[in-house]
Amino acid sequence: MSLDQQQPLIPLPAPVVDGSVSLEQTLLQRRSLRDFDDEPLTLSQVAQLLWAAQGVTHTRGFRTAPSAGALYPLDTYLIAGKVTDLEPGVYLYVPQSHALIEKASGDIRPQLSRAALGQLPVRDAPATILFTAVYDRITGRYGPRGEQYAHIEAGHTAQNITLQAVALGLGSVVIGAFQDDLVRQVIELESGSTPLYLIPVGR
Repeated sequence: MSLDQQQPLIPLPAPVVDGSVSLEQTLLQRRSLRDFDDEPLTLSQVAQLLWAAQGVTHTRGFRTAPSAGALYPLDTYLIAGKVTDLEPGVYLYVPQSHALIEKASGDIRPQLSRAALGQLPVRDAPATILFTAVYDRITGRYGPRGEQYAHIEAGHTAQNITLQAVALGLGSVVIGAFQDDLVRQVIELESGSTPLYLIPVGR
């Protein structure tokens, strides 16, 4: 399943920055939803969700979510099962390019669901977003406290996704219950990358 790490960039549709749903409405309507139908997500929807999570919003590289020291210890992965114009697989989001890199091919949602203690949203949602932390990016400056800052940042990014999902007419649920080692195996994470959060998204 593994592919060469030096994969070409897969460009994503440009994000929309003037949506029609107010922030207040997304806050009012946000709920954890665990039942998803079989309809795929569009590539534009996936692109918008990833941009909301960690998209670049400033020429100095600042992103949609705050990060201690602007060190950005998180990596954002898309586990695609049913996304139009995108083959099933595992993709790494590249914020600086607003693009994806394919890390592995194939629909791994059943295996990831088992790693998440059998939770059905991970199996049934057309896509799941995974945040991982590379603590070395932040502990060099902040010491052990940097790990806490990475966890705080994961909360910021997760909330961005759940609110963006509402604005897109989608449902989502945040999942922290999973077996870290099994998620590492299923995603084939590199050494030093720690899984923190799973967010299934769908209709």
